[in-house]
Amino acid sequence: MTGRNSRQAPSDDVTDWIPALRAFAWTLCRNDQEVDDLVQETLMKAIAAFDRYQKGTNLKSWLFTIMRNSFYNNARKSARERPAAADCASIGVSVPATQDWSMTGVEVWAAIGRLPPHYREVLILIGMVGESYDNVARICDIPMGTVKSRLNRARTMLAAELGQAPESYPGETLALAG
Repeated sequence: MTGRNSRQAPSDDVTDWIPALRAFAWTLCRNDQEVDDLVQETLMKAIAAFDRYQKGTNLKSWLFTIMRNSFYNNARKSARERPAAADCASIGVSVPATQDWSMTGVEVWAAIGRLPPHYREVLILIGMVGESYDNVARICDIPMGTVKSRLNRARTMLAAELGQAPESYPGETLALAG
């Protein structure tokens, strides 16, 4: 097998993770254009660095780590140049949704968006993407105990933000349970 063929084979595995990468990118960016750019940047970096990927390790975690690092590096670089998007009137919804379930979804996402980034990241990775505690610890480069602590605090903060007592969301029934 030539170097080129062996280099192309893993791309099939990488492309299998694009939906999960888009979901994670959305939790970081919350903008379709930025999501696409971040996924593309992640895949380009992954393909360029595939020789450094350790076969037998979790490819998804490796890709998420690349994405997370790329996002935070880009955020640091553009912090001084970026206009305050939250102040832009055209970003908001012009006509509010009338369905209760839609408003609840909007409220939940807004509450998640108000969580500090390090809590939001762990909550999204475990509760929505379905990553294990071990993988989240690797992706975020933090100890397992910190993952559990951040997840617990994120759930408590989210419940408080939504006006729910944390006890009313037992771990087995909360949709964001890990």
